[in-house]
Amino acid sequence: MRSLNSTAGPLGHFRMPAEWEPHESTWMGWPHNTSDWPGKFSAIPWVYGEIARKIVMSERLCVLVNPGRHESRAREVMRRVGVDFSRVRFFPFPTNRGWTRDSGPIFVCQSGPRDETAIVRFRFNAWAKYADWNLDERIPELAARALGCPFYTAEADGLPFVLEGGSIDVNGKGILLTTEECLLDREVQPRNPELTQTQIEEALRKYLGVDEIIWLGKGIAGDDTHGHVDDVCRFTGPRTVVLCQEDAPDDANYRPLQENRERLEGVRLRDSSRLDVVPLPMPSPLYFSGQRLPASYANFYIANAAVLVPTFNDPKDRVALGILAELFRDRPVIGIHAVDLIWGLGTLHCLTQQQPRPRQGADPEKP
Repeated sequence: MRSLNSTAGPLGHFRMPAEWEPHESTWMGWPHNTSDWPGKFSAIPWVYGEIARKIVMSERLCVLVNPGRHESRAREVMRRVGVDFSRVRFFPFPTNRGWTRDSGPIFVCQSGPRDETAIVRFRFNAWAKYADWNLDERIPELAARALGCPFYTAEADGLPFVLEGGSIDVNGKGILLTTEECLLDREVQPRNPELTQTQIEEALRKYLGVDEIIWLGKGIAGDDTHGHVDDVCRFTGPRTVVLCQEDAPDDANYRPLQENRERLEGVRLRDSSRLDVVPLPMPSPLYFSGQRLPASYANFYIANAAVLVPTFNDPKDRVALGILAELFRDRPVIGIHAVDLIWGLGTLHCLTQQQPRPRQGADPEKP
C-alpha cells in the first residue's frame, strides 16, 4: 500500500470529482451509537433504510457494520424496506459513530495514462470535540485494504493533516468551498492549529487536486462541527452554488449567511468570471430538549439516481425541493424525512460518502 510523505509533490493527476459525477458506490456506516440520538434512536435505522433503498437504485452501497449482530440488524431493516441486496456489500469494520462523510474514505481519481481511484487518509479527531474517534480514524485505511486501491496519508509541513469531508465541497474542476470558522479556528474546535492558512491551502491543493479555494465565514447555528460548509453552501454545477439564506433578521443565522453571500458575490474566478449563486431557504428553527439543531436543506446527497434532500415538516420543504429540482434536471430530487435524524446534529450528506467511478471503471449499475 502506497503512502505519500510530506516531501512528495502533488498527487500527479489525482483530483476529487464533483459529487454529481458517476459513482461506483456510496459508503455509509450503519447507526449503533445511541448517544448520538438520545431518546430517538429507535427511529434512526428506518431512516437509514430508506436512504439505502434510494441509493441502490443505481449504485452499490458499501455499509460499515460492527462485528457481531450489527450486520444482521442492518439486513433486517433493509429487507423490510425493500433494499436490493445484490447491490449491498457489508464491511465488518468497527466504528465509533456513523458519520461517514467525515471519518470515512475520501476518494480521488486519476485520469491520464491510466485511470485509477485512490483514498486519501486525512486525520480524524472527532471534530476536535469528542473523545471517541480511534475506531473511526482507521476506516479509510481499512477501506483501501479491502478495495486494494492506493492509499495516501495527508500531511502538511510534516504534520498529520486533519480534515472532514463535510468541511469541503468541490466542483470537480479545481474549485473548493470551505469556511474559516472550521478550518482556520485555533481556539474552539481547532483542527490544525499549528498550520497557517497558506499551509492549509497547499495541503488542499496537493491532496484534492484543486487550484482555487473559496473561503466563506461561518457555518449555521447549532452545528457542533463548528462551521461545516455542507450545511451552508454547495456546488450544484461547475459554476453554480446554492447558498442558504435566512430571511428573519432576528435569527442567529441571518447575519452570518448574509456575510457569506457578500463574500461569494465578490469572488472572481481565475478567468475573471463569477459564480452563479442561487439562494436556498432555511427551514424554521428546530429545537429538541432546548437545543438548536442544524437543520439545513443544503445537506443533500447527490446519488447516481437521485438527489436526496432532508425535509423537516416545514412549508419551505416544497420550496427547497423545487429550487434543487430546477438545478438538477438529470435526476429526480427526493425528500427524505429528517426531523428525527437531525437530532444527531447531521442529516443525509453527513451520513454518506461517494466512491467515484473511474472513466474506464465498472458499470455503476452493477455492484
